[in-house]
Amino acid sequence: MYFDYFGGDCFAAVTEGDRLVEFHLDSAGASDISGNIYKGRVVNVVGGMQAAFVAFGQPKNGYLYAGDIPAGVDVPLSEKLNVKVGDEVMVQVSKSPIGTKGARVSMNLSFVGKNLIYLPNLPFLGVSRKITDENERAHLLSVAEKVRFAGDGLIMRTNARNAELRILKEEVRYLKGLYLSVLETYKEAKVGDLIYRDADVHIRLLRDIDISSVNKIYVGSFTVYKRIEKMFKKANQKNKLVLYDGPREMFDAFGLEKQVYELLSTRVELESGAYLIFDKTEALTVIDVNTGKFTGESALEETVFETNLLAAKEIARQVRLRNVGGIVVVDFIDMVKEEHRAKLLEELERCLREDRAKCNIEGISGLGLVSFTRRKYKDDNKVMLTKSCPYCKGSGVVLSDTYIAFKIKIALKNCFANGYENAIVELNAGIFAQILSKRMFSHAVTGEWRNKRVYMIPHKTFHEEHFTVRGDNNSVLTLPDTAQLLY
Repeated sequence: MYFDYFGGDCFAAVTEGDRLVEFHLDSAGASDISGNIYKGRVVNVVGGMQAAFVAFGQPKNGYLYAGDIPAGVDVPLSEKLNVKVGDEVMVQVSKSPIGTKGARVSMNLSFVGKNLIYLPNLPFLGVSRKITDENERAHLLSVAEKVRFAGDGLIMRTNARNAELRILKEEVRYLKGLYLSVLETYKEAKVGDLIYRDADVHIRLLRDIDISSVNKIYVGSFTVYKRIEKMFKKANQKNKLVLYDGPREMFDAFGLEKQVYELLSTRVELESGAYLIFDKTEALTVIDVNTGKFTGESALEETVFETNLLAAKEIARQVRLRNVGGIVVVDFIDMVKEEHRAKLLEELERCLREDRAKCNIEGISGLGLVSFTRRKYKDDNKVMLTKSCPYCKGSGVVLSDTYIAFKIKIALKNCFANGYENAIVELNAGIFAQILSKRMFSHAVTGEWRNKRVYMIPHKTFHEEHFTVRGDNNSVLTLPDTAQLLY
């Protein structure tokens, strides 16, 4: 594991061997607010949606589903929408805002510990779904009954099966104390105030990952190093902690920066020569599998099957690494044999089980597409590592030369329609060259503008889409040497 800070942002990485398997970026300016608790106010109740909308200090109101309002375990959903406009409520962000969607919030608070999740005032006992053995689940439920406070709920995490009863009791007491302090803060807070901030990324990772499976933890910040050191009570845990002070940047020294940068690419190469293409939309993520240079050593069906198996392993790694959430649709290469399809789904399911985020495979559709869902906690890493282009606004395209010239023509006609005899256009040098080479305005200059004068001033530093048009009726014009009379 690797932790480093730069410009107030925390970079965290997890590797298996030399390969990056998880990357996280906590940024102060990021939209990831999942786990945070706020004081909010109900601004709208929509019975038909069984939901309410809550203002809680964010640009967009939060979506509060009726099922996320405390009203007892067995209370019908129709009766849980027991809030009204104007009510002040304490809400926790269960899903950060994504794209045009606001955050999803819940009044059922939860406080995550290393071994369990504490649910105040919700008498529910549960066990992580990753624990499938029924005897083990029954045992953990009995343990949860012993350590919980009356009226409160607990969810036993996978780490709980190796934890002593004493440790579990201490953790429950700590989390309940944390909840009580949140209640006190809420009383004095104003609507929109942040009541509780979820743990930093290094705390979350150390909380969620079994430390016994970690060989080394490298930290590039002395402050974070001391903070983690306090968390480790056992000597064998502290021995894994290393304060990095090498001459090179830590992520570069360990070969991580290159792998992080590759997350920005839509294409992922497989060792066999095959490759994947990632295409993300607001609704879902589509992954296309291609054989590429991989030809195999046997029949076509076997080559396709082998390629798909390799792709399934890499897809499981990539969705975890890129933090892809929501609906994922995979277009594997078509296979004829039903047994190959079944084995492919088994392999994909096996690989996805290694992911700490919950994943559900829906199977193969009639079109041969495999779909699965992955729980989304925050924005994917591409969103965290990039920003929208200020020119294309995230579309990936800009206006064509012809259309820009057309917009300039519209501006010129409006200028002359307002009574000006001269027009001065400042524009991108490349667009100006296109206008000249293609004689785009020649008909207008020799026709409707024959008694007008159009001066073009090209700029190498102008963005292609940027231009200005101004009119001037002075008999003598003061223009730079770069100005040219059109045609």
